[in-house]
Amino acid sequence: MTATQDAAAQNNPVFERIEQEIASHPVVLFMKGTPIFPQCGFSAMVVQVLSHMGVQFKSVDVLTEPAIRDGIKQYSNWPTIPQLYVNTEFVGGCDIVREMYEAGELEQMFTDKGIELQPQ
Repeated sequence: MTATQDAAAQNNPVFERIEQEIASHPVVLFMKGTPIFPQCGFSAMVVQVLSHMGVQFKSVDVLTEPAIRDGIKQYSNWPTIPQLYVNTEFVGGCDIVREMYEAGELEQMFTDKGIELQPQ
């Protein structure tokens, strides 16, 4: 996190909530809907990749929390949802996650960061 993000988080309860989520769980997916019932194809794709790899993750449904839906875009300076965080680090959205998965980079990143994989 940059110093600017840190300063903004101290004055922004939405940023504080986002930081609490990503600090409390090794893998967090901000998505539309839930892993069981994704509400957009992009969120469904990321859930499918993570599930296929056997990654345990925390999801945050931005559709039920409009402040988080807007805030996560500002927090990451990334305009779209879903957004994947691993060990507090922003990884990317659907296209990046899919490309990393197809190239084998996503599995390597999880391994490097000590995230256990239990493939289905």
